[in-house]
Amino acid sequence: MQELKWGIIGCGDVTEIKSGPAFNKVPNSSLMAVMRRDAAKAADYAQRHNVPRWYSNADELINDAEVNAIYIATPPNSHEAYALAAINAGKPVYVEKPMALNFTAAQNIAAAAATNNVKLTVAHYRREQPYFKKIRQLINEKAIGDILLVRLELYKPSLTADQLSTNHHAWRVDPAIAGGGLFHDLAPHQLDLMYHWFGPVQKQTGLAANQANHYAADDLVTGSILFKSGVAFSGTWCFNAAATTDNCEIIGTNGSIYFSVFGGNTITVIAKGVVNTFSFETLQHVQQPMIEKVVQYFLGQAANPCSGEEGAAVMLMMEEMAGG
Repeated sequence: MQELKWGIIGCGDVTEIKSGPAFNKVPNSSLMAVMRRDAAKAADYAQRHNVPRWYSNADELINDAEVNAIYIATPPNSHEAYALAAINAGKPVYVEKPMALNFTAAQNIAAAAATNNVKLTVAHYRREQPYFKKIRQLINEKAIGDILLVRLELYKPSLTADQLSTNHHAWRVDPAIAGGGLFHDLAPHQLDLMYHWFGPVQKQTGLAANQANHYAADDLVTGSILFKSGVAFSGTWCFNAAATTDNCEIIGTNGSIYFSVFGGNTITVIAKGVVNTFSFETLQHVQQPMIEKVVQYFLGQAANPCSGEEGAAVMLMMEEMAGG
């Protein structure tokens, strides 16, 4: 295989700018086909993005002889079925986060890929963005000394009745579709970074509650992790707050690193009384750096940027904090 010709299953909002166009912008990669159950929307997407083919049936896309790589961008409750179908067809899979509806489903996907010797990558795309790679560099270079602990806070106002009336928001707080609520939608990005930077978990605990009762999913999660590396983590996610907060502080023996996971492009480092800042431009397609690495991995030119086993580990972190 010298070039990847992608098929997207689930060409919804996430693929419009964040990911979809990037498949045509990285070397040795092109977008060949898209699938959505709504045929009219699939056709419209294909026309607007100059995609040669569209389908309303996932099996037809998976079995298209010219499609040799599959990107799964549907809600989590269908990730397992689509991933297993693609793996059984022998086609490498790039699957959106959260990896699956629950840890068991994520394990099933990872196991199937390993058994069938099919490549699998989970779309924890922040790993490859320059902003977060800089934070990892600062950690590895001991810019703030040895890392002791991490404190994270993500607060957002409750979804409004108008927002809940649209499918774009409603499925994210339906546990049957998303596995949980907004914690399951957003925390995978944050927890994967912690796993990527600090390694496997030694132990963890957490609690979850539905304080506002605006929908079935919990709207508050708090959790603590002790990584085997010795780093401690504490996080609070509240989706019934008066205002938005997106803060993370990494605390070391010589200072701290301050940054936002979702809302900022500046990293502040305070070490031994000296303040340094690092600013980054906003990416047009936030998944493009990751997709470039995935293409290289699928073509045998680079290591896997986020394996199925790592994706499943993040699912277990969420599950043990908040329950499935």
